[in-house]
Amino acid sequence: MVARHNGRVPVWQQILYIVLGSAIVAFAYNGFLLPNYIAAGGVSGISTITEALFGFEPAYVIWGVNLPVLLVGFFLLGRASTFRSIAGSIILPFIVYLTRHMAPISEEPILAAIFGGVGVGVGLGIVYLGDASTGGTSLIAQMIYKYSNLSLGASLAIIDGIIVLTAILVFDIELGLFALISLFITSKSIDFVQTGFNRSKATLIVSGMHRKVQQAIYEKVDRGVTRISAQGGFTDQDRPVLMCVVNQTEIGKLKRTIKEADPEAFVIVMDSSEVLGRGFYEAT
Repeated sequence: MVARHNGRVPVWQQILYIVLGSAIVAFAYNGFLLPNYIAAGGVSGISTITEALFGFEPAYVIWGVNLPVLLVGFFLLGRASTFRSIAGSIILPFIVYLTRHMAPISEEPILAAIFGGVGVGVGLGIVYLGDASTGGTSLIAQMIYKYSNLSLGASLAIIDGIIVLTAILVFDIELGLFALISLFITSKSIDFVQTGFNRSKATLIVSGMHRKVQQAIYEKVDRGVTRISAQGGFTDQDRPVLMCVVNQTEIGKLKRTIKEADPEAFVIVMDSSEVLGRGFYEAT
């Protein structure tokens, strides 16, 4: 986990994350996406299209879009949102420019879509870990979100959808589909970087023998249990719900323990992407 002070990442760590993340994005863009004309959303997708149509240098296009967006964002979104994007908006196109002559890593579109999406997602995820962003369409989406009834996710999806649709018109539908694959992989890769391997299982247990189940979990699984006050919807009787969070490797043992204590227990197992606290990962 990233060490924080007053809820913020220290400036030197922010810069480190922005440079590292931007470098990964730039290599994925110049090594996979641009050579195969995969316009997978964002300002990089716009620069791919303009490079194919007009021969514009992608780094200049990224700068050219980011700078006015930052200026508008300063007035519409405020200082805090804009300042977090300034460094990324400058550093990313700079590294894209420095790596512009690198040889394509793959000229197979499906491989480029997959690994380009992974690279962009991992890079952006690292930038986000530093409480920063690379500006561009993410800032535009924030503006739409602020001044419309659309959610932030829907706003970003609309922008990326327009870029992919334009790519289909400029190139062909197959490259547009590859762009959609890359977009999907990018979003999943960002999630992975944000949560890592911290996959756990949250379990809700409804039992008429909740004390016995609770004690069995303490003794055999060695995990804490939270008792939540609840009421049966049909019987209107008080019936506590037990909540227990375990690692993925412990879920089988937990289910067996519950079944042994109360074969009639009603159990709900849910995915939990990140758990912070004693017994898991310490919040920092």
